[in-house]
Amino acid sequence: MASDKLQLTQENYNAQEREMRELKEQLEEVNKQLREARAFGDLSENAEYDAAREERRRIEDRISELSVVLRSAEIVDLEELMKNGIVAMVGTIVEVEDDRGKVMRLNLVGTTNTDSLAGSISNESPVGAALMGHGEGEQVTYATPSGKLRTLTIRKITVPDSKADKQD
Repeated sequence: MASDKLQLTQENYNAQEREMRELKEQLEEVNKQLREARAFGDLSENAEYDAAREERRRIEDRISELSVVLRSAEIVDLEELMKNGIVAMVGTIVEVEDDRGKVMRLNLVGTTNTDSLAGSISNESPVGAALMGHGEGEQVTYATPSGKLRTLTIRKITVPDSKADKQD
């Protein structure tokens, strides 16, 4: 990772915090189930106990991951960053055209929110990193995993649900 900070929009940060609260509530419930399962005696053949232990481990792992994300998060203030003009950054949707004429809409997100099938790419991926900080009409070049250089032309940059959306 290029930086110790994970870039998140305020909305994504809030979603991570919400998930953390929900997981902590679930953990309390699982711990209650474990106490009840222990009360049944012989734990060696207690399926409920084993299932609750596995669930607790899964929840604790996710809480640990979210703790790292929230501690290292840098909130991206899109409005502030766009005062000098809109550029590709976390939280923007970038319409690009590749060197073969294919047009794509890419939602630039922080590392923890990627979903390439839905068009959400990380700002740390080769394409995302190449787009960061560039504006409409600019061309950017990135290397594919095989090492081949590809070029994208930025056609349009928008910010979802923002007054800063640029219209055609």
